[in-house]
Amino acid sequence: MSNTYKAKDLEVLEGLEAVRKRPGMYIGTTSVKGLHHILWEIIDNAIDEAANGHASDIVVTLYKDGSASCYDNGRGIPVDKHPKLGKSGVEVVFTHLHAGGKFNNDNYAFSGGLHGVGAAVTNALSKWLLVEVYKGGKTYKMEFESREERGKWKSGVPLYPLKQEGKTDKQGTYVKFMPDISVFDTIVFNAETIKKRLKELAFLNRGLRITLTDLRDENEETQTKVYHFEGGIIDYVTYLNETKATLYNPPVYFEGQKDDIIVQLSFQHNDSYTDTICSFVNNIPTSEGGMHETGLKASLTKVLNDYARKAGFLKDKDQSLLGEDFREGFTCVLTLKMKNVQFEGQTKTKLGNSEARLAVEYVVHSNLIKFIDNDENKPILAAIMKKAISSAKAREAARKAKEIARKKSSLENANLVGKLASCTSKKAELNEIFIVEGDSAGGTAKQARDRVHQAILPLRGKPLNAEKKRLEQVLNNEEIRVIISALGVGIGEDFNLDGLKYHKVIILADADQDGAHIRAILMTFFFRYMKPLITEGHLYIGMPPLYKVSRRDVVRYAYTDRELQSAIAEVGRGYTIQRYKGLGEMNPEQLWETTMDPKKRSLIQVTIEDAADAEKLVTTLMGDNVEARRNYIQNYANFNKQDNVAELL
Repeated sequence: MSNTYKAKDLEVLEGLEAVRKRPGMYIGTTSVKGLHHILWEIIDNAIDEAANGHASDIVVTLYKDGSASCYDNGRGIPVDKHPKLGKSGVEVVFTHLHAGGKFNNDNYAFSGGLHGVGAAVTNALSKWLLVEVYKGGKTYKMEFESREERGKWKSGVPLYPLKQEGKTDKQGTYVKFMPDISVFDTIVFNAETIKKRLKELAFLNRGLRITLTDLRDENEETQTKVYHFEGGIIDYVTYLNETKATLYNPPVYFEGQKDDIIVQLSFQHNDSYTDTICSFVNNIPTSEGGMHETGLKASLTKVLNDYARKAGFLKDKDQSLLGEDFREGFTCVLTLKMKNVQFEGQTKTKLGNSEARLAVEYVVHSNLIKFIDNDENKPILAAIMKKAISSAKAREAARKAKEIARKKSSLENANLVGKLASCTSKKAELNEIFIVEGDSAGGTAKQARDRVHQAILPLRGKPLNAEKKRLEQVLNNEEIRVIISALGVGIGEDFNLDGLKYHKVIILADADQDGAHIRAILMTFFFRYMKPLITEGHLYIGMPPLYKVSRRDVVRYAYTDRELQSAIAEVGRGYTIQRYKGLGEMNPEQLWETTMDPKKRSLIQVTIEDAADAEKLVTTLMGDNVEARRNYIQNYANFNKQDNVAELL
């Protein structure tokens, strides 16, 4: 890999014309998610410098005026002229989509930024952008602006050609930009979102120092945060398991290479009943897994089964253990560096390269054999075997429980009719089901609904907390069985999304602490046993109002404390306020108008943006660590504000 980096290395694939006109085509959305996307484009370029061994420090800064900047001490963007375009490398990078050195493996052996749309889209969707390059002891500067020229909008227009401005002892690239408020719904960056991603990147790039300074934070003690992990993904696994009881310490670490693919993984078992595998390719999260996870599971299962028989944990007459047995309580971070990455689908969250499976199988197999041959590791292996054998017994019990549950389900389908108010439409894609807290609210919802497309399932008691129970225990809970029967998709290994009867599954609970607990329990169940319901976008939270503000025939509803003030101002003097303590307090007309009418209601779609963070949040809220749960709730939950409750979940 060459350490020289010239403008001739930049390959131009297409122009910049359509970005401003159709931003959604390039960043997916102009919501807050799209806002962060244009920041990730700049940060990803810096990370690619670090991942390829050229940078050790990255500094991200959020400013009070809404702008953001990123500095890395890498090689610096090329400043010489591009041989074909006659422009400086800096101008090419910021004015041409898909222009960069990442299409040539001589400059970047591994790149995550290659799969984005480049720094040019950040420039195109910014009011202004400044770039400084520190190279060869000199500072180079260029500025861009989006403005109207002769009745037409011009995006990312250079204010002047790249110019040299004095000497410097720094090395690298500094980019500062102001998102354009006329493009985005908001230009307020979410500090927590950025912290999570930067922390993840620091875990994945061992030794890299990432500094985040949020100048919007008036508290100097919390203004700056440094992410730096010498243990890399070992520290990541420790972090994921910090609220769980682990079976051994520290986490196991393997690394190796096959052909041009570098594989690193770290794992550790805990006393929970589910597994967590967080996988990445070139620092890109692969939340839907792919070939690398397939290779991990296959190799782990084969080698550990061979060991189980050799060490006497399994007798000749015993059936081999399944992969899910060895992975009960298994927390693993798997990361690959490779060229020519192929992602399946538009979401770029599933790795499709078959060679990745072979590479991971080879690295896991060879390292695990060495691990087994080391007598010092016998206590760890014994703990894994004990856990796996216990899981196998529970699996058999769960199989029997499923049979019983199926029989009960067939018997209960008649009872389900009394509980479930189904809809008349048979088109699942148009239908929705409200899972409603309590019989009283359920009765109101049944009267309020659109009977053609809306089904109502009242819950008469609290469902079981699935985080603390094995599957056979979950299946013994009547409320859980009713939900499974109503949705028609099965559970766990038997789950099949094709059978889903309602494409919108809406949790509807009171806007108080008990309601928040119901939502948390149901979301935990769906997360553990029906995860595709979330990843495919079928799970929602209904938002009933907190207040009714009225004066004579003028009525306004407020869903948050902030909205209450606006509603009061709109209604005017002489108003009265009704605080809704529960859904049952509303009559059917009010419930329809505020919460169920598709034209007026507000729904929160439940998504998993960060699999590792979602896993840790579920464990914190629903696990056995009382102190961790208390600390989280004290820091983040305010049950008098519906929007905060939604953020909590």
